[in-house]
Amino acid sequence: MSTYRLEVRITPREGLLDPEGQAVEHALQALEFQGLSGVTVGRLVRLRLEAADAEDARRKADEMCRKLLANPVTEDYAIELEEA
Repeated sequence: MSTYRLEVRITPREGLLDPEGQAVEHALQALEFQGLSGVTVGRLVRLRLEAADAEDARRKADEMCRKLLANPVTEDYAIELEEA
C-alpha cells in the first residue's frame, strides 16, 4: 500500500446558477473592484488516502465524490493526486 495526497476541487457546473458566486461578485463590485464577471465559489477538499496504486487511489476518490463530496447534478469536480 502507498499513501497518496489528494486534492478535490468542486465547482458549480457551468451554466447553472451560483448564488454564492453572484453574492461575492456583487460585494466586490460594491467595494469598487470593477471589471468582474463570472465569479464562482467552490470547495477544496484535501485528504490522504492509502491505496494499492495511483489508479486505485483515483478510483476511490472518484467514488467519494460521487457518493458524498460533490452533488453530481449541480457540481463538477477535478481530482489531483500525488504519492505522499
